[in-house]
Amino acid sequence: MSARLEIFAIPGLPMVRAGDDLSAMIADAAVTADLSLHDGDVVVIAQKIVSKAEGRTVELATVTPSAEAMALAAEVGKDPRIVQVVLSESVRVVRSRPNLMIMQHKLGFVMANAGVDQSNVAPSDGVQRALLLPVDPDGSAESIRARLVERFGVRLGCVINDSFGRPWRRGTAGVAIGCAGLPSLIDLRGKPDLFGRILEVSIIGFADEIAAAASLLQGQAAEGQPVVIVRGLSWTAPDASIAELVRPPEEDLFL
Repeated sequence: MSARLEIFAIPGLPMVRAGDDLSAMIADAAVTADLSLHDGDVVVIAQKIVSKAEGRTVELATVTPSAEAMALAAEVGKDPRIVQVVLSESVRVVRSRPNLMIMQHKLGFVMANAGVDQSNVAPSDGVQRALLLPVDPDGSAESIRARLVERFGVRLGCVINDSFGRPWRRGTAGVAIGCAGLPSLIDLRGKPDLFGRILEVSIIGFADEIAAAASLLQGQAAEGQPVVIVRGLSWTAPDASIAELVRPPEEDLFL
């Protein structure tokens, strides 16, 4: 592992709309900014622009809330249409209280509102919309990564990140919801520590750590820096999907 990391945003990316070629937009913005991509760089992309490019929006006027959505909406004090969209993206309600729904998303992630979001989804045409997570975040990451590799001729990793709250801790942090060209986890079990003691439980959430680092530049509000390059990482572990980061039910002590 390098003793030095560089983290920098690609400036000048235009607003992303449904159907946009996100790979081309990222590549063009990098070239315009005179930024070259290097072997081993990891391109970290905010989930929101991936979802926008993939057209993962729902117009609320088209949503008919179910009885379950109506009951949950009354409990949490939210628009029943939003609650219906959240339920449609989820496999279960983990916890709920006024103004909060913690859900297990169909992809396995446990997160607020199943990742359904209305921030930075401006209704310029007056239509209220909600934005959903990508259907296949790993596939989205691989598609973007492959196009950038073809364009720049270098070896790259790609992470799609989102903002998650954490149990028992306040505040949100960047978390990986998709990755390609790198391991999501690095298993250190069986390796010695600094003093030769064999590690027994140490597994590094590699993609999550990359996502959190990039989020320092991407921000959570109006920063407008959705694509970040992380440079200086190295790894030997094999590529692994984001599914490896999701703790299986048999290991969950808090179900």
